[in-house]
Amino acid sequence: MEGRPPVWVGHVTLHSRDLDGTEDFLVEIGMRKIFKGDGVAVLELRGGTHVVVLPDGEVPETAAFDLMVEDLDAAWKEYSAAGLSVTEIERGRIHDSFHVSEPGGNKIVVNSTHVPDHDLV
Repeated sequence: MEGRPPVWVGHVTLHSRDLDGTEDFLVEIGMRKIFKGDGVAVLELRGGTHVVVLPDGEVPETAAFDLMVEDLDAAWKEYSAAGLSVTEIERGRIHDSFHVSEPGGNKIVVNSTHVPDHDLV
């Protein structure tokens, strides 16, 4: 298959103990605000996927999804400089990665990309 695949993830859910803090955090790391209502915040990632944030006291230790960035080292430096809680970068066989903690209690894995630029057309 050439070009973009015909399907993508539409929505993922993130449960949070701090809806406003989580929304602010997600904007700070690069997501776009789409909607804020009573008990829900919706933010957009590249590609159009929406993160639906719901207030919930039952927050898993690690979010059920991970994020991918073009330049992991630059993202780590940016998040660190902004005072976000990040782990050290772990170098892996397929991805390098680190965890970032957000105010609602989630740890989110941030991975390096392995998609070459020519596949993004």
